[in-house]
Order: sequence, then C-alpha cells, then structure tokens
Amino acid sequence: MTASTKSAQKPRAWQRMLSGRRLDLLDPSPLDIEIEDIAHGLARVARWNGQTTGAHAFSVAQHSLIVEEICRKLEPGWDKKKRLMALLHDAPEYVIGDMISPFKAALGLDYKAFEARLETAIHVRFSLPVHPPAPVKSTIKRADIICAYFEATQLAGFTATEARRFFGAPPRGMAFKLTPRATADIEAAFLKRFRSLIDPA
Repeated sequence: MTASTKSAQKPRAWQRMLSGRRLDLLDPSPLDIEIEDIAHGLARVARWNGQTTGAHAFSVAQHSLIVEEICRKLEPGWDKKKRLMALLHDAPEYVIGDMISPFKAALGLDYKAFEARLETAIHVRFSLPVHPPAPVKSTIKRADIICAYFEATQLAGFTATEARRFFGAPPRGMAFKLTPRATADIEAAFLKRFRSLIDPA
C-alpha cells in the first residue's frame, strides 16, 4: 500500500463494544446502542478525573443514580420517562469519558455537538424525546449540580465554602452520604434501576 493510498483512507471512527456492536462515533446509530454497554462503561468512568477519596473510583454510573434520586425528591410527580432521562443524562460518557467542565469549555462547540449527537441516538434508542423539555432539562441540571456539591465536599477535597461558591448550597434538608462503590456492584445497580424505569408496570 502506497503512502498516498494510506492517506486517502479514512481513520477508523467506530468503537467495538463488548456487546459486539460497532458504534460509529461520528454518526452514531440508535441500533448500535445497548444499555449493557452503557452501564459497563459508566461504571468504569471516574468522576473528577479520579481525584476522589475511597477504595474505589466514584463512577459516572453512581453519580447518575444519585442524580436520578435527587430528581425524584425535587419532582416526585415525574413519570418514568423523565426519571429515565435523568438516569441517562451522562450516558454519552460511556463512549467519550467524563471530561471536567473546564476542559469541555476549552474544547468548545465541536465537543458539545459531538456529545449532542450521541445523546440523541441514546434517546431514540430508548424511546425518549430527542430534546428533553426545558423544565425537565433544568431540573436534571439542578440535580446534577446538587450532586456535584456533595461529591466535592465528601470526596474531592473541597471545603463547604468552596463548594458553595462553585455549585451553590444544596436545598435545606437534603443530604447524602456518598461512599464510592465497586465497579461490578454499581454496574448491576445501574442496570437494575434502568430496568425498573422501562417496566410499564
């Protein structure tokens, strides 16, 4: 193969998942998305770039479970689809990892567009609105920030004063005791919660 032939070939833009699916990262298809791959990946992606205390990393899967729980406290009347959107709010990170907010800002719009395409495919795969309604999106974002406050103060070395400056104070009376859980345990817990939310009963 000549150098010119090599340069003409497109670089591989798909990732093989453990399910056997090949997910095209540039044009993700809902048909190539499996919840088992999402749970497996998110349970192995560390929040805070791994800079947290404890015997285990605090995973995106565990964070997602807590965010969904906070949403239930904030909006107890939500139906299962809204709760599922909360559980899957960081699902694209099973492919792209959990980039800290300052790095996302540095990468700019192209990263956000890439993340949005993947989120769209995930939502279509699980029969969710492509674009969550603004009130739902706002509540999930609020829950995400509340969770970040507890993570920052309990696991990531922030003082309460620092955390309030970056994330605000959590609602009065809301408290969580965070203990990072083992990968296999949190993967199973994520799948269990997902299945409870797609059960029509």
